[in-house]
Amino acid sequence: MERLGEPVGFTGDGDGGRRARRAVRERAAKVVADENLLDDVELMAAEGVANAILHGTGIVTVAVATDGRRIRVDVTDDGPAQDGHHDEPRLDHGRGLTVIDALSDEWGLDQSPHRTRLWFLLDVHRPPADA
Repeated sequence: MERLGEPVGFTGDGDGGRRARRAVRERAAKVVADENLLDDVELMAAEGVANAILHGTGIVTVAVATDGRRIRVDVTDDGPAQDGHHDEPRLDHGRGLTVIDALSDEWGLDQSPHRTRLWFLLDVHRPPADA
């Protein structure tokens, strides 16, 4: 897949999450023509970013890539928050992963003690979820 722009990195404070969501939408718009589908991509990115801020540590990085048929968004952070549950996998406590599961064609959560990466794929030519 070809990266659409440079990854966006930010910390959990300030407006980094908002900037990352906007960057995902702008980059996705290069290959996604349907506004409703762009809304889905932005919503999934927002949920992934919120989880990284809430449950992760360090720098959050968001990257967007495409092969012309699919779009991939990766949200990566420096690993689980230091809350005493180092051996337990990070879980979603809200609706984030449920939303991503419902809207994406494929997704995954890769975790290690020093890195967590949430990724999702979406066919850029399919109808949006509400169609």
